[in-house]
Amino acid sequence: MARGGVADLRRMPRELVDDGPRGALYRYLPAPGVAPAGGEPVLLVPPLGAPDFAYDLRRGCSLVEHLVGEGRLVYLVDHGPKSFSDRRLGMEHWVDEVVPWASRLTAEDAGPDVHLVGWSLAGIFCALAVAAGAQAGEPLPVRTLTMIGSPVDVTAVPFVAPLRPLAMVTGGRGLSAVYRAIGSFPAPLVSAAFQMTAVDKLVTKPLTLLSQLDNRDALAQIEAVEHLMRNMHGYPGRVFGQIYHLMLRRNDLADGELSLGGRSIRLAAVQVPALVVAGRDDVIAPLAAVQKVLGLLTGAPEARFTTAPGGHLGVLTGRGARTTTWWALDEFLADHG
Repeated sequence: MARGGVADLRRMPRELVDDGPRGALYRYLPAPGVAPAGGEPVLLVPPLGAPDFAYDLRRGCSLVEHLVGEGRLVYLVDHGPKSFSDRRLGMEHWVDEVVPWASRLTAEDAGPDVHLVGWSLAGIFCALAVAAGAQAGEPLPVRTLTMIGSPVDVTAVPFVAPLRPLAMVTGGRGLSAVYRAIGSFPAPLVSAAFQMTAVDKLVTKPLTLLSQLDNRDALAQIEAVEHLMRNMHGYPGRVFGQIYHLMLRRNDLADGELSLGGRSIRLAAVQVPALVVAGRDDVIAPLAAVQKVLGLLTGAPEARFTTAPGGHLGVLTGRGARTTTWWALDEFLADHG
């Protein structure tokens, strides 16, 4: 446990499969006494701004722990923190290199295919990677795609929508000058932006703590989330600029296409079953912003949608996710091998 705390922040045991310029790929060790479930391995992809342990938040509330406990083979790609030297990396680095590399390596290690899972922007990167591979005639070894809290229509995001008209008028030049000068969108700002979207919870936090003093599970969750907030990563300048201009200012992805690396990637090119999960209290990726993708995945043989309680992190690894998101994922994986 964390010293003086109530949350058990020990990470699930894992071993390094590969480490290089694309990131680090880890394989989690099987749980003692748990029979293998069979089927394809699960590959977890975190978004750029969050540490990899978003999937392994704390013992008792860890998606990794849950999947391993179900007998699943689990892999995770860790992007690591980015520095000024990474400032020229764009979205295509993750769409064309990181996700394909991690998918193929996982499939080689335990495949022949993988169940690809992405939370937040990682869900979008994963969908684009699968689509790009199919369009290029080089499909990734992906059995299924799961997108958790991944917003494709920013007009449905309350705190972004009012800013879009101003950004359209200015062309985003002011913000562009800032991230180009410093080479990134810094980690403290990522953490601050994440917390600002939950301002009501910040204001009521003292009352929440007082009301939960006899609830160790609730206190452990608060402690674990605060630990994650202190370990957020920054975005390389170029990838942040692309997200801002292509997705936030122009909302290109809401039409099902995004121009990257000199070509247009169409979400309709995704040809694997998809599970889409939205948080009912998520202000970063509200229901409408997430659900929009169902009408864009027209090439998928199945596009399953479900909701779960919680905000942007809660839908992935909140206490309520244990009996909603995780169960929906279990059922989806079981249905598709």
